[in-house]
Amino acid sequence: MLVDKLTDHHGWIFFLSLLGIIPLAERLGWATEQLAFYTGPTVGGLLNATFGNATELIISMYALRRGMIRVVQQSLLGSILSNTLLVLGCAFFGGGLVHSSKDQLFDKGNAVMNSGLLLMAVMGLLFPAVLHFTHTELHFGKSELALSRFSSCVMLVAYGAYLFYQLTSQNSLYMPISEEEGENDGSPDEEEAPEISKWGSIIWLSIMTLWIAVLSEYLVNAIEGASVAMSIPVAFISVILLPIVGNAAEHAGAVMFACKDKLDISLGVAIGSSTQIAMFGIPFCVVVGWIMGRPMDLNFQLFETATLFMSVLVVAFMLQDGTSNYFKGLMLLLCYLIVAASFFVHIDPEAIQDKPKKP
Repeated sequence: MLVDKLTDHHGWIFFLSLLGIIPLAERLGWATEQLAFYTGPTVGGLLNATFGNATELIISMYALRRGMIRVVQQSLLGSILSNTLLVLGCAFFGGGLVHSSKDQLFDKGNAVMNSGLLLMAVMGLLFPAVLHFTHTELHFGKSELALSRFSSCVMLVAYGAYLFYQLTSQNSLYMPISEEEGENDGSPDEEEAPEISKWGSIIWLSIMTLWIAVLSEYLVNAIEGASVAMSIPVAFISVILLPIVGNAAEHAGAVMFACKDKLDISLGVAIGSSTQIAMFGIPFCVVVGWIMGRPMDLNFQLFETATLFMSVLVVAFMLQDGTSNYFKGLMLLLCYLIVAASFFVHIDPEAIQDKPKKP
């Protein structure tokens, strides 16, 4: 805030905002975990995914308000890529190294269901992009937006049905782990207790969310200036840097649970967050953009949509047998490395027209 008041150096403002959000995102995750002790495993798991994504959604709302639709699209896309490849890859890799003598097991049914939802989200993003690039719209410039808004409403209904299923089904995404703990030898370090009260965790959640919202505004305002100052493409900042910061808490939590052989929770955090961004975050931004009068659509451009499609496909194949090891984790991390390198050399076609105007 001081640097913003005293200087006009967008690179430093952006870097310091990122630095400030990392510990806040971590504490937000901690406060959510504390609240989860009082709500039970299913609601706790959903809360964890929701507040884990709060940073990305807050940044998206500020960017949407400023009309930076491509930043919104790319940061949400980056969040899915970061969760599915980087966070899950680190969890599989870390857990696999700690438990190298055996393959770690997780609930295959829930993993496959989440993969199915992610593929449904890819389908929602694919059709508007294909419609745009094949020039087969019925009403040029309108059909694509109308299809995006219709698909977003359908995706929100599907996510609502998924939540209802999670909350009413006995086979909850977070239940296998509590049953598994019952089967363990009951070692004292497995039993954790809340560190703060229910209302204490709610108050801390509110404070952290508010501070993240304040810093997100500085972050969004400095993105374009930081891109010029640091000679880094806006696409790389939006798809790689922002989500890594936003997912800092989830990243640490997922790896920690995998090392404790609680892989169901790791999957709930990584894949659960991806599903929530894909089936709720992106459609929600389209609907909010509709209300604001911003033409936010599901056409994420061909390059981004192809990247997401391939990433979801790789993860779906990794999850289908219900086992994990460090090699699977390493493969996911190497895939993320290829994605990061691709965005570092990628120029956003929609930004090309704007660039020459800037000094």
